[in-house]
Amino acid sequence: MSLLRRSSPQVQLFTKRSFKSLKFPGESLDEISSPSLIHGSHVFHCPDEVGIVAKLSECIASRGGNILNADVFAPEKKNVFYSRSEFVFDPVKWTRMQMDEDFLKLTKMFNAMRSVVRVPSLDPKYKIAVLVSKQDHCLVDLLHGWQDERLPVHITAVISNHERGPNTHVMRFLERHRIPYNFLHTTKENKREEEILYLVRDTDFLVLARYMQILSGNFLSSYGKDIINIHHGLLPSFKGGNPSKQAFDYGVKLIGATSHFVTEELDSGPIIEQMVERVSHRDNMRSFVQKSEDLEKQCLAKAVKSYCELRVLPYERNKTVVF
Repeated sequence: MSLLRRSSPQVQLFTKRSFKSLKFPGESLDEISSPSLIHGSHVFHCPDEVGIVAKLSECIASRGGNILNADVFAPEKKNVFYSRSEFVFDPVKWTRMQMDEDFLKLTKMFNAMRSVVRVPSLDPKYKIAVLVSKQDHCLVDLLHGWQDERLPVHITAVISNHERGPNTHVMRFLERHRIPYNFLHTTKENKREEEILYLVRDTDFLVLARYMQILSGNFLSSYGKDIINIHHGLLPSFKGGNPSKQAFDYGVKLIGATSHFVTEELDSGPIIEQMVERVSHRDNMRSFVQKSEDLEKQCLAKAVKSYCELRVLPYERNKTVVF
């Protein structure tokens, strides 16, 4: 679906010009590029009908905002509409509270299933907890991404069923940055889920950074928020212990990683991100595993970042739209 088909004549005229050159009555281009402007983003998911793009554009423009980027997805014969807009605005002219009220009106107007607006410089960062087992590579990458501010999150806790020594790199990092590490020994009979639920009660979503325990349906329903998982791309061909060695011995030429939402069906939730890399006869076991772990780190970080930037929306029963 093109933007033109859904736009009013006025919006059609705008689409023939660069968004950055868009000028509102009484404004100069210098005002539009003023350092006082800040960035926001908005995602919208509603039943499809004519005029949605026009109303979204009008909502932002009427408050002096300027759209920098807009993505739309409206699959044919599905009667569903998705959009994501990035815009700049003057917080003096358009307060954060007024912004919520304005987008709420559109939510009611179009009976939207989802309408979320986020202003990174004004809104608090997403609070997350990271669950991890023995392998450190994904956890370490998330910690460094948080430290370098590449990931717009606040890590409130690390929870693990594996005990780590006090002088390890991970424990020193966590202690230095005052991030609690919670060791919960699990057994087949007791997954310590009640304690985990208590520890994550104030989080916005969870990240499983190679957490090798299956979360029960009761845990998922009790938590009630999104959980992002990562796993290698060697399934389902290479199951059980040491899948990397199985794949290496088999002589595979492509390896990969998948990041997805957690559902009751094991490793089958809606996919957020997938990455692949070629391997060859020149790889030894060490380089093979290193490539696999690098993919897992990159794939998980990309999924978390996309989620925080409002790029991920549910689509049909088990799919996602990722702008």
